[in-house]
Amino acid sequence: MARIITIVNQKGGVGKTTTTINLASALAIFEKKTLLIDFDPQGNSSSGIGLEKSNPNVYEALIGKAELVEIIKTSPILKQLDVATSNVDLSGAEIELVKEYSREYKLKTILESVQADYDYILIDCPPSLGLLTVNALTACTDVIIPIQCEYYALEGVSQLLTTIRLIKNGLNPDLNIMGVLLTLYDRRLNLSRQVAKEVRRYFQEQVFNTIIHRSVKLSEAPSFGKSIFHYDIKSPGSISYLELAKEVMAR
Repeated sequence: MARIITIVNQKGGVGKTTTTINLASALAIFEKKTLLIDFDPQGNSSSGIGLEKSNPNVYEALIGKAELVEIIKTSPILKQLDVATSNVDLSGAEIELVKEYSREYKLKTILESVQADYDYILIDCPPSLGLLTVNALTACTDVIIPIQCEYYALEGVSQLLTTIRLIKNGLNPDLNIMGVLLTLYDRRLNLSRQVAKEVRRYFQEQVFNTIIHRSVKLSEAPSFGKSIFHYDIKSPGSISYLELAKEVMAR
């Protein structure tokens, strides 16, 4: 059965989608059958991997208008990587599901039909702690928290940790924080070093050894619909995400 990993932080701009795309691609490169669930109405994981934000998508599966297997698309570049795309339609799901019975378990329920087909399922969450994110946290086995090495890096993390604790206690007792990932690190800045030190002091052994450095190539790759491996295989970002995938597989 697949390990289901949610990449989550309610702050935007922390490298969450970049991490989802490139970690999923790295796992596929290591011959791990991987499914990427784009669970953000912005659909950036979908376009960033080179797929159209077309219907049907994860929204139809979530509200019961389609089976998940019917909306899954294979990556145009990596045969071991499948993607459940999304678009702005998904933003309506939070309102539509409010009246539904067991609304927090909708994603978990639809993932059960495909979990045996994959080694890893990665979920890219929206930058909020709304019902979509609660669904993702209820459905997953593990959480990766990207934290940018910039000012206010830890702002809001306590709220996220409280949400994770509440879901673990009430909805998903198997929920585990796999690790905290330092992103947007700039070795030239004292601030980056200070933030990294503070995050390691706070989270200790939960912090991944791999650090994702600030990179123009990583920023450019999604606009071409490519992972960093297919945009610039020799870039430091490519090496970093391969190392992160090794850590994820080891944990």
